[in-house]
Order: sequence, then structure tokens, then C-alpha cells
Amino acid sequence: MAEVKFQNDGAAPDAFNLFDQDKKIGEMIVETIGDNLKVYHTEVDDEQAGKGYAKKLLDAMADYARSNQLKVIPLCSYVALQFKRHPDEYEDIWNQEVKPTF
Repeated sequence: MAEVKFQNDGAAPDAFNLFDQDKKIGEMIVETIGDNLKVYHTEVDDEQAGKGYAKKLLDAMADYARSNQLKVIPLCSYVALQFKRHPDEYEDIWNQEVKPTF
């Protein structure tokens, strides 16, 4: 069973990292700036595609944003697409004042 861990040790960009046992199989790169959580990139290993792991990372990030009263700026194309497809699910954390530039 894959597990998501939030890592912000200051040495690397903050990230929600996805592990299968001790092997890292995915990541979501983020940065907290004030009351905003910028999401830059989401990636899951190719051999893990189709298992719902990107959604698992998205859920962990959304839970973190809610528990820390942060608004999400979805600069990552995957997160932006999910926010647009499911606005009711994410409207409480979506900072729609900042438009992605991709």
C-alpha cells in the first residue's frame, strides 16, 4: 500500500512524496508562500500509471491545504485540470485570483 509523506526539511523543495514500502514512486512539488500553497509539478513513475497514485497525492495536498487554511495556486497542469473538472470538490481551497500561465 502506497503512503504519502509531506517533506519540508529545507534542503529541497517541499513535496508530498509517495512511497511504496521504502521506494519513492511519485511526488508533488509545492511551496508555501504566505496563505498560498503553490503546486508546481506532479509525477508518478511510469510503471505505476493508472493506479490512482496522482489522485492520492492530490488528496493529501488538499487535506494539508484545508488543515492549514491555505489557498492552492495550481501551477501544475494535472492539479489545474482536476480543479477545473471538479470545482465543487476544491472550491474551498482554490485560489482563483491567480491564473496559471500555461
